[in-house]
Amino acid sequence: MPSTEVAAGTPAHRANEHTPAGTHVSPAFQLAQANRALWAATLSLMTAFMQTQAPAHRYLLARRISRNFDTLSRQDCFDTGCRSSFTRLAARWQARAEQLSPTPKPARAGLFDLFS
Repeated sequence: MPSTEVAAGTPAHRANEHTPAGTHVSPAFQLAQANRALWAATLSLMTAFMQTQAPAHRYLLARRISRNFDTLSRQDCFDTGCRSSFTRLAARWQARAEQLSPTPKPARAGLFDLFS
């Protein structure tokens, strides 16, 4: 995903370069690194979700993936398009988690409830 520049004059693609000891790294740069790590971890969780068949594990993975995307959608180091994609993905994974939930959702009251 494209990201914007995170520190004054420091391109985001240089996030993995090591800085010499004693060199000050801006908090914005450190936050951008952490967010990219969260993005990579989320991709790993998505892979794990596809490889496991246990419903309980899939439920927990889907919840974590949704929360990760929700967190990423609120980070300024990603551009607006990325953040809106993360928001949509968070909603999609939340819906998936609700489908896999071991506790059923309460039934909505409707017309048929009047006849029972």
